[in-house]
Amino acid sequence: KALMILTLAAGLASTVFAPLSVALADRFDWRTTYLVLAAILAVITIPGHIWGLRGGWPDPIRLPHAQPGDYHRTSRSLPFLALIVALAAAAFAASAGVFNLVPLLIERGFSPSLAALTLGLGGAGQVIGRIFYLPLAAKTSVRVRTVSVIAVAGLSTVWLGLASSTAALIGIAVGAGLVRGIFTLIQATAITDRWGGEHYGRLNGLMSAPIVIVMALAPWAGTVLSTWTGSYAHAYLVLGAIALVGAVISAATIPALRTTTTIPITS
Repeated sequence: KALMILTLAAGLASTVFAPLSVALADRFDWRTTYLVLAAILAVITIPGHIWGLRGGWPDPIRLPHAQPGDYHRTSRSLPFLALIVALAAAAFAASAGVFNLVPLLIERGFSPSLAALTLGLGGAGQVIGRIFYLPLAAKTSVRVRTVSVIAVAGLSTVWLGLASSTAALIGIAVGAGLVRGIFTLIQATAITDRWGGEHYGRLNGLMSAPIVIVMALAPWAGTVLSTWTGSYAHAYLVLGAIALVGAVISAATIPALRTTTTIPITS
C-alpha cells in the first residue's frame, strides 16, 4: 500500500510541474525558473525526508519459489543480467520519450503551451496506470506482464512517431503515460517478484545503477537521435524499436525454480 501511495503521488509530478514550468518561463528567464522550481522542491522534500524517514525496516519477504542463497550467484545469473538489459532498454526509451515529447509535438505543429499541457496529461496517465497495476499483477504471471508492458510501451512510442493529428497525439501521449505508470511498478517489484526480498537492497542497487545511467543520458540521446534521423518523429521510431528489443529480452528474466545458470567470472 505504501508503494502504491508513493508512486501515485509521484505520478502527478509532470501533471503539476510541466504547466507550472511553462508559466514561470513565460514570466521569468530560464535561470529564475530553475531557481523557483528548486526552491519549491527544497521546501517540500527536505522537511518530508527529515520527518518521514524514521520508520523501522521491515523483515525481508522470502517468496516460496525464490532462491535466497548468496546474492553473488544471483547477480551473475543470466536472468538477472537479462533483467538489467531489458529494463534499461525500456527505461531509456521511456525517459527519452518523456523529455523529448514537447519538441516532438512542437515539430508536429503544437504551441509550446499545448505541448506542455499534453506532457502533463501524460503524467496523469501514469497515475491511472499505477492504479491498474494491482489487478494486472493478480491476473498475469511475472513474465507475461513484464513482456507485455514493455512491448506496449515500445509500440506506443512508435505510434507517437507515426501519428500526425492533434487529437491522436494527445490520446497516444496519455496512453503512453498510462503504460509508463505500470512500468514503474514493474521495475520496482522486479527483484522481489523473482528472488524475494532477502537481498533486495544489494540486488536492486546493482540493477538500478545502469538503469539510472541510461535514463540520465536518454534526454540528450533522444535529441542526438533526432539530429541523426532528421526529425523527432523518426527518433521516436528508433526509441520504440529499442523498447521492443527490451521486451524480447525480458522473456528470459525469470529464474529457474531450482537452478540458475551463471556466467563464470575470472579474477
